Amino acid sequence: MAIDRVRSFVDEREVVTLTQRLVQIPSVYRPGEADGNEQRVARFVEDELRQMGLTVYYEEVVPGRPNVIAFYDSGRPGKTLLFEGHTDVVTEGDTRKWSYDPFGAAISGGRIYGRGSCDTKGNLAAAICAVKAIQRSEEPFYGKILLCIPCDEEGEMLGIRHFIQRGWANGVDGAIICEPEENQICITQKGAIRAYLRTFGKMAHGAMPLTGINPNTRMARAIVALDELERKEKERLGEHPMLGWPSITPTILQAPVRGEAQINVVPDQCMTTLDIRTVPGQDHEVLKGQIEEILAVLSREDDNFKAELEIIVERPWTQTSQEEPVVRAVADSYRAITGKEPIYNGVPGSTDGTYLHLAGVPIITTGAGDRHIPHHADEYVDIDQLVETTQLYARSALAFLSE
Repeated sequence: MAIDRVRSFVDEREVVTLTQRLVQIPSVYRPGEADGNEQRVARFVEDELRQMGLTVYYEEVVPGRPNVIAFYDSGRPGKTLLFEGHTDVVTEGDTRKWSYDPFGAAISGGRIYGRGSCDTKGNLAAAICAVKAIQRSEEPFYGKILLCIPCDEEGEMLGIRHFIQRGWANGVDGAIICEPEENQICITQKGAIRAYLRTFGKMAHGAMPLTGINPNTRMARAIVALDELERKEKERLGEHPMLGWPSITPTILQAPVRGEAQINVVPDQCMTTLDIRTVPGQDHEVLKGQIEEILAVLSREDDNFKAELEIIVERPWTQTSQEEPVVRAVADSYRAITGKEPIYNGVPGSTDGTYLHLAGVPIITTGAGDRHIPHHADEYVDIDQLVETTQLYARSALAFLSE
């Protein structure tokens, strides 16, 4: 096919250099610090895209935290394909745990090392360089390529939510979420419910606990009951072939919630955070109702049991058919580039794609990088795989926009 030639216009040195330059601009969100946000890297990307001749928009979501949006328009009416890759990265943590400068973008053994090299500045560079390859190839296509480069994917996903609220997702026919998935084609991802669970008691002397009400023992009962609910959901649903098991995980456990903890004082309140991950077949409203019913049952069994569930954030699971044009375009391109059958998989966490899915955009997630490497010390991306990703993005765009 004519579009196969676009891979020859992918420049390995260009992909590597752009990845390095992105990694070398720290973009860990640190409130109050001049460089503690995504602004510097967003300005760099904005300049890069303008030099390519794209139509570029720079939108501040909150102070110091911008989205960059760019269009490459064929000049012919047709569909719109979105590439999405975020600018923020997680903390580097203790730099003594690193063998390389977290923001040095060192190359060693065919890999680029640094925070964000895998998640997801390498894949952001691949998307930009894929557009460059399409430009150089002069291969005709229909419609538009839209680059969405948002802030805050690692936090509350403010960037992609702002992008959608501003109407940029309207009319998008398919989206490729640029995340590290070893170039596997991820067509489903877990949902998430994050919540505070609080139990309330009455302070008392540890030597005379019956003069108070212990919220810790009440919390223990709730956690045991939630563990049983998780067991029943696993038994009901089985292990999802791409996403694994659903889970209900207490993470933080704190008592007292305020004030100093003392070994001889019964606290007045206990709090745990719940990180709930859902899979297809689970209804979030039903699940939240089951948790509320657990608390109601415990309250009926114990007049002193008082609890409160507060949902912090909620994102549903997503699932995209293999017959969706965007999935077929990526799968066909993977075959053409590698000579192998694509591996279909799922994202164990959630991505900005969740919100695009809610906005009615068919999504797939794929990109370079070992999915287990993000957020680790000595994060890296393999250069060979990153080049393959750039070729995959470029050919997929042409395949999707070929008619």
